[in-house]
Amino acid sequence: MELRRNRGSVVLPLVCVLGGVVLLAMPSRGSALRNLVAVGVIVLGGAVLLGAVRPFRFAIGPEGLSVRRPGLRRTIRWSDLDALVLDVPPASQSRPASPRLLAVPAPGVALGPPATARHPVDGRAAVELLDLDEVRERPEEVAAALTRHAGDRFVDAPGRRRAAFAVEEFTWGLRGYRTDRVDQLLLRGQEALAWGDVPARQAARGDIEQALATGLPVAGRGYAVTQVDEALHALSAALADDTATDREPKP
Repeated sequence: MELRRNRGSVVLPLVCVLGGVVLLAMPSRGSALRNLVAVGVIVLGGAVLLGAVRPFRFAIGPEGLSVRRPGLRRTIRWSDLDALVLDVPPASQSRPASPRLLAVPAPGVALGPPATARHPVDGRAAVELLDLDEVRERPEEVAAALTRHAGDRFVDAPGRRRAAFAVEEFTWGLRGYRTDRVDQLLLRGQEALAWGDVPARQAARGDIEQALATGLPVAGRGYAVTQVDEALHALSAALADDTATDREPKP
């Protein structure tokens, strides 16, 4: 399976470059500041545009991964990897982050880029191979291809979280719960159910119960209060299930 680059990222920098050129071409007195701004916009848009049109290849096959992108150009055999994981970083300022494909190199293997991430299950240092916002294929399609070719070394972390405890998308409204705190509680609870042991599940349940008892922070716009309360109560009940056995973290 060869992934196709998402060309939508080219539009905004192209508009910036063209807009800057138009500003420079417009005659006006005392236009030094305007020209300075136009040049800055052109330089910034040009830099982003250059990165967007650089050669790109990401292919998933029986032998491994064929990668050609800035900072990484090589074929990565499956034997070069101890683990491969699809994960979604925590949201930044209530904005959802895009899924990332992370790789844990096998002992003695250097993939090239520095290990700036962590495997969500066991915390091992990992290299970011791909931001899935850069490609047209949906995360589910990429996960299916990796499951087929990478075998047990691949973990679909969002899929395992959803399988452990599915959460419907919350309605947004005025005076709703602050999204970052709710997301944090849900993520911790889902991960404790998906691959945590008994102490991890107890700790996650305690955090949720305390938040419900003391009250979650409210924002001008946030998640619907009733929906969140129902979801957190259900998650707390799932974490309290004594029939669940300890989960062994799997790479």
